[in-house]
Amino acid sequence: MADSPVFPARPLRLGTRNSPLAMAQAHETRDRLCAAHGWSQDAITLVPVVAGGDKVLDRPLAEIGGKALWTKELDGWLYHGEIDLAVHSCKDVETIRPDWLTIAAFLPREDVRDALVGAASIADLPPGARIGTCAPRRAAQMLHARPDLTIVPFRGNVATRLGKLAAGEADATLLALAGLNRLDNAAVGTALDADVWLPAPAQGAIAIECRSDDAATRALLAAIDDTPTRAAVLAERALLAALGGNCHSAIAVHTVADGDTMTLRARLFSPDGADMVEGSAQVTGPDHAPVSALAADLLARAPVSITRHFAPPSA
Repeated sequence: MADSPVFPARPLRLGTRNSPLAMAQAHETRDRLCAAHGWSQDAITLVPVVAGGDKVLDRPLAEIGGKALWTKELDGWLYHGEIDLAVHSCKDVETIRPDWLTIAAFLPREDVRDALVGAASIADLPPGARIGTCAPRRAAQMLHARPDLTIVPFRGNVATRLGKLAAGEADATLLALAGLNRLDNAAVGTALDADVWLPAPAQGAIAIECRSDDAATRALLAAIDDTPTRAAVLAERALLAALGGNCHSAIAVHTVADGDTMTLRARLFSPDGADMVEGSAQVTGPDHAPVSALAADLLARAPVSITRHFAPPSA
C-alpha cells in the first residue's frame, strides 16, 4: 500500500454511466483507489448517469452525435463540481478533450481482442450471414475478410446485443473481450487473434478523468495510474488525432510492447471493406513523432474511398 493521505473529509464522488459494464468499471476503479490509499469503500460514492448514447439505440452512434454522447453528461457534472472524477471506457472518449479535463489515470489494460459471438470463427460463418454491429471498424474489417456477409445495425449494452442476437436479429456479432471479461461472460464468444483482427484504438483500457486544476484528485489518481497502459493508449490516441479520425472512420490498431519500445500496427479501411491500407511504427517513450509519420504515410497511400473519412489537422 502506498503512503496515503488521510481519509477524505467527504466521500469522493465517482461519476459513471449506469450500464452494467460501466458500473463494473466504476467498482474496479473504487476498489483500486481504496486499496492504494488504505480506505474503506465508504470513501468513494458512485454517481451513475444515463448517457445520451444509452438512450438512442436504433441508429448508429455517428448519426446521433458521436462519442460525445458517452461523455457529455459526466463532463457537465465535472465542470459544475457535482462529481470529483469520472470513469470511461477509453475507446469511447473523444480524441480531443477540453483543456480543463485530464485523464489522470489509466487502469491496467484488459484483453484488447474482439470476440465473435454466434460462430466458432469468421470462416465458419455461412454465406450471406448477417453480422450485427454499428462499429465502422468491425463492419469494414468483417467485409474485408468476407465480402459476402451482410452488416445489420446493432447497438446497446452487452446484454442488449446478446438479446438481439438470441432473438435472431443477426447471425453473429462482435463484442470487446474486455467487456465480456469484466462481466464474467467471456464464454459466450470466441476471441479473435489480435495480430489478424486488429482491435479498436484504446480498446480494453479504463480512463479516469478529473478537472485539470484539481491537484488533490490528480494526486490521488496517480497512485493507480498504470504506466504501460498509459504509454500504449496515448500512442494510439495520438494516431487517431494525427489521422483526424471520427465515428465514421474505420481504424484498427494493435500495440505490442518489447521493453521500452512499442510496435504500433495500424490498418485503415473503406466502409465497405473493399480497400485497406496498413503500416507500423516503432515508438519509444512519449515521443509520438513516429506515430504522426505513420498517420501521414497511411493517408498518403490510401485511396479516396478511405481518405474521405479522415480530416487530419494539416488538411
